Amino acid sequence: MEQLAILKNDPWLEPYADAIVGRYNDAVNKEKELLTDCDSLNAFANAHHYFGLHRTANGWVFREWAPNATDIVLIGDFSNWQEQVKYRLTRKENGVWEIALKPEDLHHGDLYKMMVHWEGGMGERIPAYATRVVQDEATKVFSAQVWAPKQEYKWKEKSFKPSTSPLLIYECHIGMAQQEEKVGSYTEFRDLVLPRIAADGYNAIQIMAIQEHPYYGSFGYHVSSFFAASSRFGTPEELKSLIDTAHKLGIAVIMDIVHSHAVKNENEGLGRLDGSHDQYFYGDERREHPAWDSLCFDYGKNAVLHFLLSNCKYWMEEYRFDGFRFDGVTSMLYYNHGLGQAFGSYGDYYNGGQDTNAITYLTLANKLIHQINPRAITIAEEMSGMPGLATSVEDGGIGFDYRMAMGIPDYWIKMLKEKKDEDWHPTSIYWELTNRRADEKTISYVESHDQALVGDKTVIFRLIDDKMYWHMTKGDDDMTVARGIALHKMIRLVTLATINGGYLNFMGNEFGHPEWIDFPREGNGWSHKYARRQWDLVDRDELKYHYLNDFDNAMIQAVKSAKKFETTPVEKLWEKDDDQVLAFKRGDLVFVFNFNPYQSFTDYGILAPMGEYEHVLSTDNPLFGGYGNIDESVKHTTHSDDLYSPLGIEWLKLYLPSRSAMVLRMTKKKRRPCRRKAAVAADEPAAPKAKKATAKKTTKKTAK
Repeated sequence: MEQLAILKNDPWLEPYADAIVGRYNDAVNKEKELLTDCDSLNAFANAHHYFGLHRTANGWVFREWAPNATDIVLIGDFSNWQEQVKYRLTRKENGVWEIALKPEDLHHGDLYKMMVHWEGGMGERIPAYATRVVQDEATKVFSAQVWAPKQEYKWKEKSFKPSTSPLLIYECHIGMAQQEEKVGSYTEFRDLVLPRIAADGYNAIQIMAIQEHPYYGSFGYHVSSFFAASSRFGTPEELKSLIDTAHKLGIAVIMDIVHSHAVKNENEGLGRLDGSHDQYFYGDERREHPAWDSLCFDYGKNAVLHFLLSNCKYWMEEYRFDGFRFDGVTSMLYYNHGLGQAFGSYGDYYNGGQDTNAITYLTLANKLIHQINPRAITIAEEMSGMPGLATSVEDGGIGFDYRMAMGIPDYWIKMLKEKKDEDWHPTSIYWELTNRRADEKTISYVESHDQALVGDKTVIFRLIDDKMYWHMTKGDDDMTVARGIALHKMIRLVTLATINGGYLNFMGNEFGHPEWIDFPREGNGWSHKYARRQWDLVDRDELKYHYLNDFDNAMIQAVKSAKKFETTPVEKLWEKDDDQVLAFKRGDLVFVFNFNPYQSFTDYGILAPMGEYEHVLSTDNPLFGGYGNIDESVKHTTHSDDLYSPLGIEWLKLYLPSRSAMVLRMTKKKRRPCRRKAAVAADEPAAPKAKKATAKKTTKKTAK
């Protein structure tokens, strides 16, 4: 076998070659094992077409995998919730149960469950492959629902292809995306929020909490029904319409998928579906997640792989999702779930603590997803830094397209909490934002939903805190607010400007949404006050919030205007910690930051490619809440220097107001002077240099 590319690209991984080749072979061998009766993972991942409730030409068929069950009966509206013989399933081979029903036995909208019997017990269960689950408002009980509308949804946008150059993600939650104190709907999101996202310039949304979950406040991370779109937001057709509309607007739709664990609830979830503890999950001490109060899948079982792989295909096939952000990948990769481990060296990734079964599943999932749609997007939420996570399967990686750069928001929080403004060092900022594996693409972000949850603080709240309530009106010159607005723009710009794959923003943070996220719960009187987005703040012209939103739009457009921005190398031009000035270029764009809280610089020299530059963007523009100290109509031509001009770089002299940043674009290139002309210009004798060159040439000839 030829050496895997991941080992060629990183010689430091060579001591762990056996482990890396081993995980690659594990995936290859498992795929062969799964494909004994079919020719591809795409053909294998069809459990959802077999199991669950399906309408047929002759009526209905229902199947469930429940190997420990001794009897299963469907109960529901149609049987007055009593067990009846006509709704009893028949046991087939390999733990499969089945029933065929007449058309009149079930109707669209009927509620139903399974009454499952096992040795020593029985219980009501929601089918594992239920595609529609609803909650009774009065009793709060969840039930599966027959969903077979006469008219299937007709897709309008049929040829959408995601744009990933660069990938600009708007992370969102349907329920809390509305202004009112209530749970929002798919339709409200489609009509009211999608137009905002399109206008803001984002080309992807990452939707949280799609898979059905019993507890709203879990943010969707304690999933009960993996194949059911959450009914608290609306119907399947309304979700499809949302996705269809997003595609018409040029927006890819990424689903936040949870395959790292499942809710413990037995009445709603998979916990003891057939009475056993180890049907889908581990049956030993590994069954319960020590930190999440949830259950851990046993990825070593082929039936579990069949369930999870089919789940990936289902969401792409039925709802046309363009990809997935896999939640809790760190927890999957390690037997200890990555808890209490520092990951300070490569050895920590290959010390025998890796869950090879979970790694195999993730590898096969990525392969399947890209078989279904080669342009699909997969993102890993992973904090340990496992090498190869976002490297292709063929090259020896796990196959994700991107990994979340989770160290970046932690870095900004640390800076805001622990560092004085005068101690912000450009060398540190630049290193943190560009320190990544060369062969893996990342999603950079300042903050996600994690930083907005109650108990934490958003960046704008750390900067301004309660002064947001009193001093965000235009004309109010509160200096805390002025500092906060200035740094909010700079932090976002430098993070976006250094991406090597994509950028993510959580909804509302682009305009500095105030306060935290706190879902309705007993402790807050079941209030929705903090589980919503106050869009009116950014819409009101007399407030300063729209400054931040307008700047966010402008910086995104600046990046999108550069071809293949995310793959263009980031080239550092200048960093000086005592001045707190940082400058770097990407293609024709030059980014300059002055983090100094007190000092503005006149004619500050930065070595840059020689030529003429025009202004593209300035954080100090009054349109973005700045002071207008930069004349953006001025074009800047680099100043020649006998030492540097022959190298193609010269001094770009700029006025840099304190706490400001600018983006420039080269519009004209200057010709590089030859060495001889440069020497004459410097009053140096040119003739001896010529003689010296001749002498070298003669010597070479003689030696020849």
